[in-house]
Amino acid sequence: MSFSKFMSTGLGRSLRVVAGLILIVLGFVGGGGWITLSIVGLVPLVAGLMNVCLLAPLLGQPLKGSPR
Repeated sequence: MSFSKFMSTGLGRSLRVVAGLILIVLGFVGGGGWITLSIVGLVPLVAGLMNVCLLAPLLGQPLKGSPR
């Protein structure tokens, strides 16, 4: 199973949401310049919630993931 196909599955979506949340929490806990990490964490969080994989078109797969 290719990376982009895995990321379009429900498990892949969940993984992106969790990764985004972890980055956001680490950014807030770190404070100072780490706030940027929280902003970067929004990308996988929103992508997972909207069921898109931003890397998929670069790998020849559709942007939108499979239906739930």
